[in-house]
Amino acid sequence: MTLRVLAAMSGGVDSAVAAARAAEAGHDVTGVHMALSSNPQSYRTGARGCCTLEDSRDARRAADVIGIPFYVWDLAERFHQDVVEDFVSEYAAGRTPNPCLRCNEKIKFAALLDRAMALGFDAVCTGHYARLDGGVLRRGVDEGKDQSYVLAVCTPEQLAHAMFPLGDTTKADIRREAERRGLQVADKPDSHDICFIADGDTRGFLAERLGSAPGPIVDADGTRVGDHEGAYAYTIGQRKGLRLGVPAADGQPRYVLDISPVTNTVTVGPREALDVHEIVGERPVWLGEAPGGPFACHVQLRAHGEVYACTAEPDGDALRISLATPARGVATGQAAVLYAGDRVLASTTIAETARVPA
Repeated sequence: MTLRVLAAMSGGVDSAVAAARAAEAGHDVTGVHMALSSNPQSYRTGARGCCTLEDSRDARRAADVIGIPFYVWDLAERFHQDVVEDFVSEYAAGRTPNPCLRCNEKIKFAALLDRAMALGFDAVCTGHYARLDGGVLRRGVDEGKDQSYVLAVCTPEQLAHAMFPLGDTTKADIRREAERRGLQVADKPDSHDICFIADGDTRGFLAERLGSAPGPIVDADGTRVGDHEGAYAYTIGQRKGLRLGVPAADGQPRYVLDISPVTNTVTVGPREALDVHEIVGERPVWLGEAPGGPFACHVQLRAHGEVYACTAEPDGDALRISLATPARGVATGQAAVLYAGDRVLASTTIAETARVPA
């Protein structure tokens, strides 16, 4: 069946090959590049993200090679409000957000998809490494590139209008395919940083927007061991850059254990104090019917992070997760994604964590 497909083209190799595959499959494909900043240079310079003038030009050249219509859609205001401002406010509240996940939730599969549906398109095609199988979201076959974690926030209704042509292929093969197709982006470097932070300096980006807010760094017993210029600049599990004035009694490194925006206090302690056994998630998104009671599965707590065996249980509007073995450095604001094998079951935003004493 021929579909009207809107291909989101970031200017990178993945989205270019995804669009080419959709067109080769016989679909009626239109390429679109999302302009995510009214001033591209304010977010990123060089070919490291998806917000630059170079990226827009790369996307247009790829569309020309594929032979599909191409447009640039201005989504800068929505991106700034739903992704950039959310990122800043989450850090200000002592949480650690994932902006790529938020971009999928609010931009690619909300603002972009809504506009596509209004214009009569049947699906949005992206270069994510994940698979859709009869409405079921599964991991991509390339374990190192799998992006099912950041797509798990999508609802079943959104996934019904999504297309991920790369999920059955490795990144190395995608680059070779791009070269065979004559796409100039075949060797373009991947983006590994937050696309809207031009120099990768998250602390400086936040300080510019939130200002200086000096406060104490304390040990687990409340002893003041240092000072900070803003609690927002820290994240759970952080070890480097603490600049502590008082060494630990045992001489071991200390890590960020807690961030309190109310008292503007950062608490540090030993590595083992980072162990988390219990997680409470809010606003779960189920990619199927929610179970009526506890069930065994696996959970992933960060993009490309370790997977843990667990027991999960719906609890009203919350989701309780008990880990079989403790995880370290789990921060509120991050996503917890449940899996059964390679199948995504649900996602939830981490609201609370707890350590169960031995």
